[in-house]
Amino acid sequence: MSGPLVVRGSVSLPEAELLWRFSRSSGPGGQHVNTSDTQVELRFDLARTEALPEVWKRRALERLAGRLTDGVVTVRASEHRSQWRNREAAAVRLAALLAEATAPPPAPRRPTRVPRGINERRLREKKRRSETKRGRSARDW
Repeated sequence: MSGPLVVRGSVSLPEAELLWRFSRSSGPGGQHVNTSDTQVELRFDLARTEALPEVWKRRALERLAGRLTDGVVTVRASEHRSQWRNREAAAVRLAALLAEATAPPPAPRRPTRVPRGINERRLREKKRRSETKRGRSARDW
Protein backbone atom coordinates (compact mmCIF):
# COMPACT_ATOMS: atom_id res chain seq x y z
CA MET A 1 0.00 0.00 0.00
CA SER A 2 1.72 3.17 -1.10
CA GLY A 3 0.43 6.66 -1.64
CA PRO A 4 -2.73 8.28 -0.37
CA LEU A 5 -5.89 6.27 0.28
CA VAL A 6 -8.83 7.62 -1.76
CA VAL A 7 -12.04 7.87 0.27
CA ARG A 8 -14.43 9.43 -2.23
CA GLY A 9 -13.99 11.81 -5.14
CA SER A 10 -10.91 13.95 -4.68
CA VAL A 11 -10.69 13.41 -0.90
CA SER A 12 -7.92 11.07 0.19
CA LEU A 13 -6.09 10.16 3.37
CA PRO A 14 -2.32 10.79 3.36
CA GLU A 15 -0.10 7.80 4.09
CA ALA A 16 1.41 9.67 7.06
CA GLU A 17 -1.94 9.62 8.92
CA LEU A 18 -2.37 5.83 8.58
CA LEU A 19 -0.87 3.71 11.33
CA TRP A 20 -0.15 0.08 10.39
CA ARG A 21 0.42 -2.75 12.87
CA PHE A 22 1.19 -6.37 12.04
CA SER A 23 0.79 -9.52 14.11
CA ARG A 24 0.41 -13.25 13.68
CA SER A 25 -2.93 -14.41 12.33
CA SER A 26 -4.93 -16.91 14.32
CA GLY A 27 -6.46 -20.12 13.05
CA PRO A 28 -5.16 -22.93 10.85
CA GLY A 29 -2.29 -22.50 8.44
CA GLY A 30 0.48 -24.82 9.55
CA GLN A 31 4.00 -23.68 10.32
CA HIS A 32 3.73 -20.64 8.03
CA VAL A 33 1.19 -18.96 10.31
CA ASN A 34 3.45 -19.36 13.34
CA THR A 35 6.34 -17.49 11.78
CA SER A 36 4.89 -14.65 9.71
CA ASP A 37 3.08 -11.49 10.77
CA THR A 38 0.25 -11.53 8.25
CA GLN A 39 -2.61 -10.03 10.25
CA VAL A 40 -2.92 -6.31 9.57
CA GLU A 41 -4.40 -3.65 11.82
CA LEU A 42 -4.93 -0.24 10.24
CA ARG A 43 -5.63 2.72 12.53
CA PHE A 44 -6.76 6.18 11.48
CA ASP A 45 -7.16 9.11 13.87
CA LEU A 46 -10.48 10.50 12.72
CA ALA A 47 -10.75 13.11 15.48
CA ARG A 48 -7.44 14.83 14.69
CA THR A 49 -7.25 14.48 10.92
CA GLU A 50 -6.96 17.48 8.62
CA ALA A 51 -7.47 15.41 5.46
CA LEU A 52 -11.27 15.32 5.60
CA PRO A 53 -13.52 18.35 5.15
CA GLU A 54 -14.98 19.55 8.46
CA VAL A 55 -18.57 18.55 7.51
CA TRP A 56 -17.47 15.01 6.57
CA LYS A 57 -15.39 14.70 9.72
CA ARG A 58 -18.31 15.72 11.96
CA ARG A 59 -20.65 13.33 10.13
CA ALA A 60 -18.17 10.43 10.40
CA LEU A 61 -17.50 11.04 14.10
CA GLU A 62 -21.23 10.97 14.75
CA ARG A 63 -21.97 7.85 12.69
CA LEU A 64 -18.93 5.85 13.80
CA ALA A 65 -19.19 6.79 17.49
CA GLY A 66 -19.67 3.14 18.51
CA ARG A 67 -16.55 2.01 16.63
CA LEU A 68 -14.17 4.73 17.78
CA THR A 69 -11.62 4.48 20.56
CA ASP A 70 -10.45 7.97 21.57
CA GLY A 71 -11.38 9.22 18.10
CA VAL A 72 -9.40 6.48 16.33
CA VAL A 73 -11.06 4.04 13.94
CA THR A 74 -9.43 0.59 13.63
CA VAL A 75 -9.79 -1.96 10.84
CA ARG A 76 -8.36 -5.50 10.90
CA ALA A 77 -7.71 -7.91 8.05
CA SER A 78 -6.41 -11.46 8.35
CA GLU A 79 -8.29 -13.41 5.69
CA HIS A 80 -5.33 -13.73 3.30
CA ARG A 81 -2.07 -15.58 3.82
CA SER A 82 0.10 -12.72 2.64
CA GLN A 83 0.62 -9.51 4.54
CA TRP A 84 0.47 -7.47 1.32
CA ARG A 85 -3.02 -8.72 0.41
CA ASN A 86 -4.20 -8.14 3.98
CA ARG A 87 -2.85 -4.57 3.78
CA GLU A 88 -4.86 -4.01 0.62
CA ALA A 89 -7.98 -5.54 2.18
CA ALA A 90 -7.68 -3.34 5.29
CA ALA A 91 -7.16 -0.20 3.18
CA VAL A 92 -10.20 -0.97 1.01
CA ARG A 93 -12.27 -1.70 4.12
CA LEU A 94 -11.26 1.59 5.78
CA ALA A 95 -11.98 3.58 2.60
CA ALA A 96 -15.42 1.96 2.27
CA LEU A 97 -16.20 2.56 5.94
CA LEU A 98 -15.27 6.24 5.72
CA ALA A 99 -17.08 6.70 2.39
CA GLU A 100 -20.27 5.29 3.90
CA ALA A 101 -19.90 7.29 7.14
CA THR A 102 -19.30 10.58 5.32
CA ALA A 103 -22.07 10.17 2.75
CA PRO A 104 -24.73 12.87 2.86
CA PRO A 105 -28.04 11.90 4.44
CA PRO A 106 -30.75 10.76 2.02
CA ALA A 107 -33.30 13.29 0.83
CA PRO A 108 -36.37 13.37 3.11
CA ARG A 109 -39.35 11.39 1.87
CA ARG A 110 -42.26 13.46 0.63
CA PRO A 111 -45.50 11.81 1.77
CA THR A 112 -47.99 11.11 -1.01
CA ARG A 113 -51.67 10.19 -1.00
CA VAL A 114 -53.01 6.92 -2.37
CA PRO A 115 -54.85 7.67 -5.64
CA ARG A 116 -58.64 7.30 -5.44
CA GLY A 117 -58.69 4.88 -8.40
CA ILE A 118 -56.43 2.39 -6.61
CA ASN A 119 -58.64 2.48 -3.51
CA GLU A 120 -61.80 1.99 -5.57
CA ARG A 121 -60.22 -0.92 -7.48
CA ARG A 122 -59.25 -2.55 -4.17
CA LEU A 123 -62.81 -2.22 -2.81
CA ARG A 124 -64.32 -3.54 -6.09
CA GLU A 125 -62.04 -6.59 -6.00
CA LYS A 126 -62.86 -7.14 -2.34
CA LYS A 127 -66.63 -7.08 -3.07
CA ARG A 128 -66.19 -9.47 -6.03
CA ARG A 129 -64.23 -11.88 -3.85
CA SER A 130 -66.88 -11.81 -1.12
CA GLU A 131 -69.59 -12.54 -3.73
CA THR A 132 -67.57 -15.53 -4.94
CA LYS A 133 -67.21 -16.86 -1.40
CA ARG A 134 -70.88 -16.22 -0.58
CA GLY A 135 -71.83 -18.23 -3.69
CA ARG A 136 -69.95 -21.23 -2.29
CA SER A 137 -71.99 -21.44 0.90
CA ALA A 138 -74.78 -24.03 1.13
CA ARG A 139 -77.14 -21.54 2.81
CA ASP A 140 -79.46 -20.98 -0.23
CA TRP A 141 -79.93 -24.62 -1.25
